[in-house]
Amino acid sequence: MLTKIMKWVSMAVLLTAAMLWGSTVNSEFPQFLLGFVVCFGAGVVVMQAAQAKKYAWAGGFATLALLFNPLVPVLPFDGEWGRWLVLVSVVPFAVSLATLKTQPRLSIPSITDGDPESRSL
Repeated sequence: MLTKIMKWVSMAVLLTAAMLWGSTVNSEFPQFLLGFVVCFGAGVVVMQAAQAKKYAWAGGFATLALLFNPLVPVLPFDGEWGRWLVLVSVVPFAVSLATLKTQPRLSIPSITDGDPESRSL
């Protein structure tokens, strides 16, 4: 559930940043906030993809996390190419919502279950 929420939040932040690009591109705080949310969201998806053994997805989202890293910025987000990068970054999150599904956790068998086929040690 956390993974799905983070995907939706990351997409919402990316789309909001793209819409408000002219007013937020010169401000340091919105860029930090954008980078933090997208980097965290991409990190969560990396863990989900690695758990599902989909390493190409994990590598793609690890790259996305590096691009949006707020602590050590790799690329400056200025100009129109920054807006396009933000818009294009929405696509992997949207596709991963349909493609990457979290595997349900198996329940732990109860020791008090009255299953007649079980035998005691």
